[in-house]
Amino acid sequence: MANKEFPFLPKMIATTFGCGYWPWGPGTMGAIFGLAVWMPLILISSPLTVAMITLGLIIIFTILGIWAAGISERYWGDDPSRVVMDETVGQWITMLPMASLAGGGYTAKVWICAAISLILFRFFDIVKPLGVRKMEAFGGGLGIMADDILAGIYGCAIMCALIYII
Repeated sequence: MANKEFPFLPKMIATTFGCGYWPWGPGTMGAIFGLAVWMPLILISSPLTVAMITLGLIIIFTILGIWAAGISERYWGDDPSRVVMDETVGQWITMLPMASLAGGGYTAKVWICAAISLILFRFFDIVKPLGVRKMEAFGGGLGIMADDILAGIYGCAIMCALIYII
C-alpha cells in the first residue's frame, strides 16, 4: 500500500479532524478537542440530552475510530501517534458524569470538573495502570482504541465520585 495515498475520510477520523498532526502532544490535543466540542452541550442542553448525545458520540466514534485506526496502521505503522480519536473518545467517556451538571451554565464547578476530567483521562492514558496497557494486545484498530476506552472508564469512575463530593 506504500504507493497509495492514505484515504481522506479514515485519515480525518483517525487524526480527530487533524488534531493528530499537532506537534506538541497530539494525544492531549485530541482530548482537548473532545472537551472543546462537548462543552457547549453543558450550556444548552438538559442532563438527559447531554448524556444521550455523549453516549451517541462515544458509540459512533468508537466504531469509526476502530475502523480508521486499523487503516492508519497500514500507512503509518503500529499504533501511530497521529491517531488520536482514541483520546477523543476516552475524554468523552471521562466526562460522561458531567452530564449531571448540564443546564446550569458555565459555573466554576463545570470548569473545574472539565479540567479535572482532562487531567484524569490523560493520567490514565499516559501511565496505563490497572490493565490499561494490556488492552493494546488486541492489536489493530481495536487495540488502539481499547486502552483509551479503559482509561476513560477509570476517569469516569473517579469523576462520578468527585461530582458527588463537589
